[in-house]
Amino acid sequence: MASSPTTADTPLWRPGPERIERANMSRFTRFVAEQTGNEDIRRYAPLYEFSIRHPEKFWPLVWEFCGIRASGEHEPVLADGDRMPGARWFPNVRLNFAQNLLRFSDERPALIFRNEWGHARELSYAQLHTEVARLAQALNTAGVTVGDRVAGFLPNIAETVIAMLATTSLGAIWSSCSPDFGVNGVVDRFGQIEPKVLVAADAYPYNGKRHDCLGKLREVLAAIPSIECCIVIPYSGEPLQLDGLRNAVAWNELEDSDQPLEFVPTPFEHPLYIMYSSGTTGAPKCIVHGAGGTLLQHLKELVLHTDVKREDRIFYYTTCGWMMWNWLVSSLAVGAAVVLYDGSPTWPDGNALWNLADEIGISVFGTSAKWIDAAAKMGVKPRETHKLAALKTILSTGSPLSPESFDYVYRDVKERVLLSSISGGTDIISCFALGNPLMPVWRGELQCRGLGMKVEILDENGNAVRGQPGELACTAPFPSMPVAFWNDPGGEKYRAAYFSKVPGVWCHGDRAELTAHDGIIIYGRSDATLNPGGVRIGTAEIYRQVEQLPEVLESVAVGQRWQGDERIVLFVRLREGLQMDDALREKIKHQIRANTTPRHVPSVIAHVSDIPRTISGKISELAVRAVIHGEEVKNTDALANPQALELFRTMRGELGNAAHAEAAK
Repeated sequence: MASSPTTADTPLWRPGPERIERANMSRFTRFVAEQTGNEDIRRYAPLYEFSIRHPEKFWPLVWEFCGIRASGEHEPVLADGDRMPGARWFPNVRLNFAQNLLRFSDERPALIFRNEWGHARELSYAQLHTEVARLAQALNTAGVTVGDRVAGFLPNIAETVIAMLATTSLGAIWSSCSPDFGVNGVVDRFGQIEPKVLVAADAYPYNGKRHDCLGKLREVLAAIPSIECCIVIPYSGEPLQLDGLRNAVAWNELEDSDQPLEFVPTPFEHPLYIMYSSGTTGAPKCIVHGAGGTLLQHLKELVLHTDVKREDRIFYYTTCGWMMWNWLVSSLAVGAAVVLYDGSPTWPDGNALWNLADEIGISVFGTSAKWIDAAAKMGVKPRETHKLAALKTILSTGSPLSPESFDYVYRDVKERVLLSSISGGTDIISCFALGNPLMPVWRGELQCRGLGMKVEILDENGNAVRGQPGELACTAPFPSMPVAFWNDPGGEKYRAAYFSKVPGVWCHGDRAELTAHDGIIIYGRSDATLNPGGVRIGTAEIYRQVEQLPEVLESVAVGQRWQGDERIVLFVRLREGLQMDDALREKIKHQIRANTTPRHVPSVIAHVSDIPRTISGKISELAVRAVIHGEEVKNTDALANPQALELFRTMRGELGNAAHAEAAK
């Protein structure tokens, strides 16, 4: 059922009795209650407490409930559990990640693919087995073995999933980035991990245009000597030109496999994926995730928190350079149909993804908070134009989902839908805060902390607090912690990244609040937290107000060093044809002052035509802050639109000479 958001103490949505009864989470609570003899665990709050107090009991129950395939003894579940980092999960277990994702081999759909060019493809689980076996044989022939790296410079297509599964079936390590990365961005990543094989496409579509990849691919191959074989996919359908591509072969010319697909078992913490930090402040960090921890965590999140079942068709708008691709693909282990889309989500008219949802019957629909906000500002109202009959859950991540975006979804998309804002990151390849099919949705809140994740909000003294903003932290080990950083043998970079603020505690870098509903509010990155006059302010608190105004498309707020203190500078991108004037500045200030505090009001408000963002679509506050202080942005190839930085460079003199605007009194 759904509820009208009339008051602050009324949820936007509550699950009906049938949904609660059918939910995987309900079945799991009954299972745990039976196994432990504790009937109280049938409710989520006691289940969560059990999961963090008794991880050695909780995680094997998740393992059994989700049917993970492995060999060896579960005991000990957790070794060196008092060390963080340093704890080891299931040290006596061996498994293969691909085997668990390919546990089904029937004719039900595994992958459903669409793109801007109108290409359509569907692979059954049986066909997926055949395709993975074919590529695994080719990789084996190329000499790929346990621990070798295979890299994908690829769009979000079926072949990317096939390549990952073939790689991991051999016990090799998969790493990918999307084809919109510049050459330096690719080399900065793959050059560090020295892949033996590179898989790439000839081109990709975006915003109605064809974007060539072969020119960049030649430069990448020249810069990374470790690549012994390059497999090129003729994705565009045009004749493939492999001239000048070292050791290149065409995907469609690989031989069919004459061997059954085999799976090499590896230890629980054996490297599976290498992910990358954004790299906007230096060389990207290479984050190594283990096979067992990734599988166990993803299944907990997909099966329990997202309620994915075999009959579901799950979609996430993502590139294969964002961790949500890895998360989405793990849905194969549930036997669901994974929906892939390659192209712009707004081309040609803002309805591409909603059209996809109707055509395919998507039941779990994932996207970014920025896309939801953009759809609202474009006036897209799928509730009036689409059926969305199968849609039961909408997922959002990437940045905080504003309260107004919650309103938009329930008003203009679908009333009877579970809107789950979730939050985690590349660092953990999973989530700290998640959705829950058993709990109500409160405006502006993430529903709950994830099972098995001892998430706390810490004040400046490291004390756990509720009802006030602080540092989002995890104070106990969890299975999907990185097993290492690549080329960090002593672990110094790893410890510095997460454990330097509070020894023995994972500090995630998000500013957040634990609410009275036991939900989470995310205010933005704590490393971009504004600090005028010593008062800490999350940038998302400003964005939520500014971006409600119809004139404003998006904004970025940064702290500028000023007269021995810090002042807030706000840059806004306006609707086409609008210009910044004193009246609009005052309107923006009033909106912020009336809904936050006088401290939140920017000292300077300026208009820019573009705002720099990372390849995964996140606004790069740190890059803007560096530019206005005359500092170097060390890795502009991590940005999707590095040219936007020039707009801020040209404004440095103006900002330096601007009179200190009078804040609200």
